[in-house]
Amino acid sequence: MTDYVKSTSFASKDALASGNPLKIVKGTEIDIEFNNIAAAIATKSNGIDTALTGTPTAPTAAAGTNTSQIATTAFVTTALQSLYPVGSIYINAGVSTNPATLLGFGTWTAFGAGRVMVGLSGSDALFDTLEETGGSKDAVVVSHSHTGSSSSAGSHTHDVRWDTNSGSYRTGIGGGSNGALAAVEQGLLSSSGAHTHSVTVDATGSSGTNANLQPYITVAMWKRTA
Repeated sequence: MTDYVKSTSFASKDALASGNPLKIVKGTEIDIEFNNIAAAIATKSNGIDTALTGTPTAPTAAAGTNTSQIATTAFVTTALQSLYPVGSIYINAGVSTNPATLLGFGTWTAFGAGRVMVGLSGSDALFDTLEETGGSKDAVVVSHSHTGSSSSAGSHTHDVRWDTNSGSYRTGIGGGSNGALAAVEQGLLSSSGAHTHSVTVDATGSSGTNANLQPYITVAMWKRTA
């Protein structure tokens, strides 16, 4: 974009004495001036649908400006830096490129390799400090079994009866009735019958590692340090 520069000094011609041939304005001089004006106009931007070329500049708006003012690259960079101050985390699921290259500012270091993030909790000693780490994916569930036993004297009796109707013996446990019998002879047999019971529960659990992973998805994380 160029500015119009006058080639002929018309005021100096007016100051010349009458009759001086230089006082006359020539057609060529007028033509030069019009050409200069035309060249300057041709390089100016239009007020509507302007297509700028080269590296045009504009005044940079103050941070936080929310108007129709043109936003320069300096304004945009300042706005991005306010979104990602020192200590903030940048996450990208598409590329693992350093944000200094992607955003054009700051010093960034890879963050949280192989870890998930959890919110700060002042009421929980495990999560009450920023960048506190803990936990392990190598949780072990040990294979084990359960056993149990019980014992009892198991004292009991048997009664013996002679059925006069059928001429046979009938037996029962604990002296209970064995039906309507015309018993003429009856006796009891006793025995301590001591015995035990053992109970075995099948093994449960399995010894191993990598058994404590929550559902996850891998992303690139960076922390701004400067």
